[in-house]
Amino acid sequence: MSEAVLKAEHVSKNFKMGKREIQALSDLNLQVNKGEFIAIMGPSGSGKTTLLNVLGCLDKPTNGKVVLDEVDVAKLPEKKLCKIRRNKIGFIFQTFNLLPYLNAIENVELPMECTRKPKSERRDRARKLLELVGLSGREGHRPQRLSAGEQQRVAIARALANDPAIILADEPTGNLDTENKYEIVRLLASLNINSGTTIVMVTHDSQVAAHTERLLFLNDGKITKEKLGLHLAKKKLMCPYCGSKVQPNDERCPNCKKRLWNPKEDPDETSS
Repeated sequence: MSEAVLKAEHVSKNFKMGKREIQALSDLNLQVNKGEFIAIMGPSGSGKTTLLNVLGCLDKPTNGKVVLDEVDVAKLPEKKLCKIRRNKIGFIFQTFNLLPYLNAIENVELPMECTRKPKSERRDRARKLLELVGLSGREGHRPQRLSAGEQQRVAIARALANDPAIILADEPTGNLDTENKYEIVRLLASLNINSGTTIVMVTHDSQVAAHTERLLFLNDGKITKEKLGLHLAKKKLMCPYCGSKVQPNDERCPNCKKRLWNPKEDPDETSS
């Protein structure tokens, strides 16, 4: 049986706009299992950002439960939520949110500042994380001397700093060109396979979402549809379209003939 890292149970979130009450999330249920790589998609106003804020303990639901690592965080005071955000959740943002006066290794070290790890241990971990995301040799560069793709890699390393239970990524490829977009998605997929990192990614890009193992579609504050993604082909050697067994080097499923590795060349196959 899969181990749940994060659960939302009958979650609703209401906002007041003048005299009107807007329901951003409506009786939503979601379970994220350990080691999953999930994408959440939906049109503007569907509740994606609200859901990510609630899952990330940045906002509290109006009703329902949010259980992270077996703790119901919906009822915790802000002081405890701050510790949970620091220790249990890694955040990746569309705009990177790196501090411009710190270099790459210092930005990665930042979340560890409030831990009891000695400076040498923090520096060593930050260096290893930058190496993991392919930035060995760029540790001393400040954000303005890094490309957009490199800045997002630093942000991913920073999100991993405290070995969180889950990574929440808000449009992590939104500010990147096509080449860097797919590099970042491949990096996240690699972290998921090789390190078992649990990732929930909000994106408007259907081709990016196709690289995850499970796609959830949000509309009017509810999950209305779910389908499997191409990441299953690499992770579980299973075709996400027909369920057939595939081999690591198969570019297309031997049964249904659909493309497995490169949806940007076959966009219609991933949006069906």
